[in-house]
Amino acid sequence: MAHTEIQNILEIRDLKVIYKTDLEVVEAVNGLDLTIGKGKTLGLVGETGAGKTTTALSILKLLPSITGRILQGEIYFDGEDILKKSEHDMQSVRGNRISMVFQDPMTSLNPVLTVGDQIAEAVQLHNPDMSKEQINERVAATLNMVGIMPSRSGDYPHQFSGGMKQRVVIAMALSCEPELLIADEPTTALDVTIQAQVLTMIRELRDRLGTSMLMITHDLGIVAQTCDDVAVMYSGIIIEAGTAEDIFLGDKHHPYTVGLFNSIPNLDIKSDRLNPITGLMPDPTNLPKGCVFAPRCNHQMEICLEARPGVFEEGTHKIRCYLFSEAAGNSKAGVDLNAE
Repeated sequence: MAHTEIQNILEIRDLKVIYKTDLEVVEAVNGLDLTIGKGKTLGLVGETGAGKTTTALSILKLLPSITGRILQGEIYFDGEDILKKSEHDMQSVRGNRISMVFQDPMTSLNPVLTVGDQIAEAVQLHNPDMSKEQINERVAATLNMVGIMPSRSGDYPHQFSGGMKQRVVIAMALSCEPELLIADEPTTALDVTIQAQVLTMIRELRDRLGTSMLMITHDLGIVAQTCDDVAVMYSGIIIEAGTAEDIFLGDKHHPYTVGLFNSIPNLDIKSDRLNPITGLMPDPTNLPKGCVFAPRCNHQMEICLEARPGVFEEGTHKIRCYLFSEAAGNSKAGVDLNAE
């Protein structure tokens, strides 16, 4: 059998994750499918509580050991099923081949170790043959790469501002030049000007190192600037996915995606207020029987309340909605982004 080169760095198939306590079962991820091409950046978009961080933690097998359970699914990283790897094998993957920038830089750093020691620890762990001089050179080069003077490697986290801490966290994540970088809302704790700097830096580093990236965010502006492909997540399900062009320029969209776009201020149209999506996400301990978005949807039909919709596909664009389903007699129907 001829060897074929793997095109996708990450493939997630039918992933289901729950958090189980003595009192309840939280259905966090419910049959998720996701693909990231080599050298590509995928934006994972959705409201708080959609299951974005749970997905990221599942990729690294970092779910809470007592409550978190992966019920079913496959996670293939560079052709290998991550879920079949032992904890010992995962230690050589985490930080080395897959790195993660966690949400809050303030809590991601150890307050009693210098930033240089924290970066050096990651390098040394995955490169045991490196000499002390080589490790110090790598630490200096990594700090330089994120715009921090190497002379500050002896400083402690409390001596850095929020933006600088985020740069240090990114430096740690990139210190071993990973094949996949998971950035979980990397700019949430930063002010707008620093956000722009950090995003520019992440893009430059991604291009220079050829790293694939999963960018988790609720900010569609960040997605437009940074991502090649987009997946919109709602209640643990990908309800729309495609290239950035499909999502931002296409004429067919899931009603939830339309709601996200309507929640963004438009510089060309003067209005008294934005149009947020009414209602709240469903309780993950008691999800609706049919479409998870149906209780909040203006286009709700009877079939939406009965069964989960299938996936409508048009080229690279996929939408999970009965508005585009032949079962609902609506095969050519669409939701116009510009419509009220």
